[in-house]
Amino acid sequence: MNDPILIERTGDVVVWTLNNPQARNPISGTDTINALEDAVTAANRDPGLRVAILTGAGSAFSSGGNVVHMRERTGMFGGAPAQLRQEYRHGIQRIPKALYHCEVPTIAAVNGPAVGAGLDLALMCDMRLAAGTAVFAESFVKVGLIPGDGGAWLLPRAIGMARACEMAFTGEPIDANTALDWGLVSEVVEPSALLDAAHRLAARVCANPPHVLRMTKRLLREGTHQSLESLLELSAAMQAAAHHTEDHREALAAMLERRVPEFTGR
Repeated sequence: MNDPILIERTGDVVVWTLNNPQARNPISGTDTINALEDAVTAANRDPGLRVAILTGAGSAFSSGGNVVHMRERTGMFGGAPAQLRQEYRHGIQRIPKALYHCEVPTIAAVNGPAVGAGLDLALMCDMRLAAGTAVFAESFVKVGLIPGDGGAWLLPRAIGMARACEMAFTGEPIDANTALDWGLVSEVVEPSALLDAAHRLAARVCANPPHVLRMTKRLLREGTHQSLESLLELSAAMQAAAHHTEDHREALAAMLERRVPEFTGR
């Protein structure tokens, strides 16, 4: 059996590749859920890691839930309503929680269709790039379901409520250029250039101090639900810590000396 996720580390960037191309990379299986959760845990514990890129093997990014298992009512889709509720809570819903709490910036490199929970998986990442062949669909209504993995929280924050409603109520796909126009992705490139584009974006992020990146991501997360006063208090505490890092001193020295800084994460 193939590993559910391929993990390739290059310097301070890791690439996570969903690895079930024959089934178009569904994410509802326990092995895939566990592997994504473990990958995030490893990233959080690795002080040398600065960016994670998530993509799919083959022609699809992710088909979301396994529709064959839905039809056969097997795996997480089997059992009475009370059991199904627990399967979601302790199954696929672990993915948005894990990625929400991933400390390093994440980039979704959407190489093909991102459908249902597959679209929501892309939305769980901080930044998104798309191949020109990518399509995006919040398609749960097409199979008589609701977004069970956080899509109703994620999609409006990415493209606004009206467009999120259009996608969720119709279930119809949008192409990569529409996704770019709507702000769902920040760049569309040729399929062969997608990972290179993701690595270029990762390099731009990695050029900055790693601890500050993690603190900045935390502040952006907290800003979605905290009051201004609470966020300012947290910002003051984090800023005090940032002022005492070696990377802060290196940034100032490099700026004044007109040279490229060398950050060490200290």
